[in-house]
Amino acid sequence: MEFENLNWIAVAAGTVVAFLFGWLWYSPLLFVKAWAKGSGVEFNPDSKPPMGAMVLQFVGLFFLATVVGITATFNALFAAIFAILAAATMTISNGAFCKKSNTALAIDAGYIICAGILMILAQGIL
Repeated sequence: MEFENLNWIAVAAGTVVAFLFGWLWYSPLLFVKAWAKGSGVEFNPDSKPPMGAMVLQFVGLFFLATVVGITATFNALFAAIFAILAAATMTISNGAFCKKSNTALAIDAGYIICAGILMILAQGIL
């Protein structure tokens, strides 16, 4: 029932744009050095990203974009906002258990929130 009127083009666009935005967010142009230091990750510009983590990131973004799409179908923007905030809060919680720095936690949560905003915009534009 929820999937009948779902805007799959906006879901796909939101997923892809949020994923590509992650490359910028966690790049040397923005936050990779501060995030790596605060996460206890050794940053090496020549190393390849972990493919398993990248696939899981894409799948998670697709799931979140689908939730945003469902909420758009029912004109329930606040439900989308709360889902995005829940994902960001759980990300902070998980990172805190791993003893990430406050900077790394803010970078991770900021990415989730920005990705969610991009997904909402995709639903509004497409």
